[in-house]
Amino acid sequence: MVLPFARALFLSALSNPSGSLASAWPICFGVLAAVLLLSGLDDLIPVLICVVHRLRRKPALTTVSLARERRIAIFVPCWNESEVIGNMVRHNLASIRYRNFDFFLGVYPNDEPTLAVARQLSEAFKNVHVAECAYPGPTSKADCLNWAYQRMLLFEEEQKAAFEIVVLHDAEDLIHPDALSAINREAAQYEMVQIPVLPLPTRFYEITHGVYCDEFSEFQFIDMPARQFSGAFIPSNGVGTGFGRAILDRLAAERQNLVFDPASLTEDYEIGVYIHSCGYRQTFVDLQTGERGFVATREYFPRRLRAAVRQRTRWVTGIALQTWERAGWRGSAWNRYWFWRDRKGLLANPLSFLTNLLFAAGLFDWLACSLRHQPWAFEISNPRVVVLCWMTLLLQCVRLVIRTLCVQRIYGLAFALGVPLRCLHGNLINCCASIRAIWRYTQARMRGEKLVWQKTEHAYPNRDALLDHRRDLEDVLVDYGYVSRELLDEARRSVPVDMTIADFLVLRGTLTEEALSKALSLQSGLAVTHVDHRKVKPRVARTLPAHIEKRFGIVPFGLSSGKLLVAGSRVPSSTAFNEINSYTRLPVEFQLVTKQNYDQLRSLLYN
Repeated sequence: MVLPFARALFLSALSNPSGSLASAWPICFGVLAAVLLLSGLDDLIPVLICVVHRLRRKPALTTVSLARERRIAIFVPCWNESEVIGNMVRHNLASIRYRNFDFFLGVYPNDEPTLAVARQLSEAFKNVHVAECAYPGPTSKADCLNWAYQRMLLFEEEQKAAFEIVVLHDAEDLIHPDALSAINREAAQYEMVQIPVLPLPTRFYEITHGVYCDEFSEFQFIDMPARQFSGAFIPSNGVGTGFGRAILDRLAAERQNLVFDPASLTEDYEIGVYIHSCGYRQTFVDLQTGERGFVATREYFPRRLRAAVRQRTRWVTGIALQTWERAGWRGSAWNRYWFWRDRKGLLANPLSFLTNLLFAAGLFDWLACSLRHQPWAFEISNPRVVVLCWMTLLLQCVRLVIRTLCVQRIYGLAFALGVPLRCLHGNLINCCASIRAIWRYTQARMRGEKLVWQKTEHAYPNRDALLDHRRDLEDVLVDYGYVSRELLDEARRSVPVDMTIADFLVLRGTLTEEALSKALSLQSGLAVTHVDHRKVKPRVARTLPAHIEKRFGIVPFGLSSGKLLVAGSRVPSSTAFNEINSYTRLPVEFQLVTKQNYDQLRSLLYN
C-alpha cells in the first residue's frame, strides 16, 4: 500500500516540475512519511512473532529443577572501579543463592586503587581472585576479559578445579539472587544463556536514564524473545551471559587464546553471532518474577546526555558498523532480518529526530498562524500524503502504547506515563550517537586507525536500591559457615524479645564479634573499617545528640567532602537514618566497624 503512494507522489512531481518550494513540500513529507511507515511496520514484526508464538505454544508442565550446581566463574573487567567493585562483590556474595561460584576481577597494574581493593577482597574471601593484566590500561573490555580467562586457567591448574560455566558481569551489576541458578538450570540444554538486563528505577525527572528503562523494557519483553522464537542469533547483553566451557575453549584454540576479540567495540554482540554460526544452542531466559523482583541483572546506566551519547556511539559503531564489516549479511533469512533490525538505526535514528523537529515546527507554526489568521505554511492538499501522514502518526501511537505497556509491567503506571516525553529525548540521543558513530568510523577507516574503546563511568546502587536483593543476616551466617542451622534454630527459640538473634549468639559465645562483623559486611555490602579513635576530636563525636548513640548505636567521627561520617558495629535501619538526618544539614555516611573499635569511639562521648 505504501509503494503505490510513493509511486504516485513521484509521478505527480514529474507532471508538475515547477521546482517551487510549495510543490517540494508534499514530496518531502510523503517520502519521509513512507519511510517512517515502513520502519514502523517493521517494528511490529517482533511483536507479531511473540504473539504468534504465544498462541501456538502449548502450556509446559511445571517441574522443579534438581540440576547439580556446576562450578561457575564470574568475570568482572575493571578499570578505575575502586569506588564500586568492593560493594559489588560483597553485596553479590551475600545475596546470590548459589554457592559454587568464584569471582575473577580483571584489573590493570597501573590502576593501583582498584588493584588494592581487589587484593583486599581476595584476601577476605576465598572465592574472589585477582586477574592482573600484563599491560597497563586501559586496553579494552575484551582484552581485560581475556586476562581473566587466563587467570581462571591458572587457578584450575593450581587447585585441580574445573569451571563448567563462565558468566560475564560489570563492576556495577546487581546480580539477582536466583540468576546463577537459572543459568545453571538452562546450561543443561544450552551452551549460551542470557539473563535479562534491566536498568534500576530512578526518579521521573531523570529523563536520560528513563530512556534506558523504556528501551530495555521493550527489548527484554519483545525483541530478545522474538529473536529466539525466530531461530536467529541471540546477542549477548555483555552482562548476565553464561557461556559453556566448550565454546570458550574452542574460541581460545581458534584465536590463539584471545577468547574475546580485543579489537571489537562490542565483543558481547560479536560473540553471540559467532556462537550461533557455529551451531551452538542459545537461549534467552524470559522475564520472570521471583521472590525478590524480576530475575534480571540490574544496574544504573548513564544519567547525563553526553555520557549516554558516548556509550551509544560505541554500541552503534560496534553493532551496526564494525559487525557489518566483519560478518556481513551471512546466515539464514531470519539472521539477515535481525542484522537489518540492528543496523537500520543508522538511517532511522536521524530521520526520527528530523521528524520530531518538523512536528514541533509544524505545531508551532500552526498555533502562530491560527492566532494571526494566516494560511499554515505546512499545509498539504495532496490527499495521498495526508493519508500517509495520518497512517504514520497512528502507527507511532500504537508503538508508544506497546512500549508503555512494557514499561508499566516493570516500573509501574506512573513512570510509564512518561514514555512519550522520553521517546523524544531518546530520539535525540540515538540521532547524535548514530551521526557520531558514522563520523568516527569513517575517520578511522580513512586514516587507517583502530577504533578506540570508550569506557562508561559506573555507579553502584545505593543502600535503598540494594534492599530488595539483600538476604537475611541469618541466611548469611549459615551459608558462610559462621553458625550451623541447628544452633541457629536453637537460639531462635531462646532469644529474648528485646535482643537480636545475632547479639544473642555473640552473648552465648556461639558467634565471635569478628565473625559477626564479616557477616554484616557481606549482608550490607559495606567494608569493615577501622577508625583511629585517638585522632577523633571529642567535639566531632558529640555532633549528634547523645540519645542517638543509645538508640541507634552510631558515633560521629569526622567530616569528609561535606559529609558527616558516622560509625557503628551494627547497620542502622532506613528509619534510623531518616531520624539521624533530621539532626544535621550534612549528608550522613555510615561506616561499619568492629564492636571493639565502636566501644573506643563511644568512650569519647562520656569522657
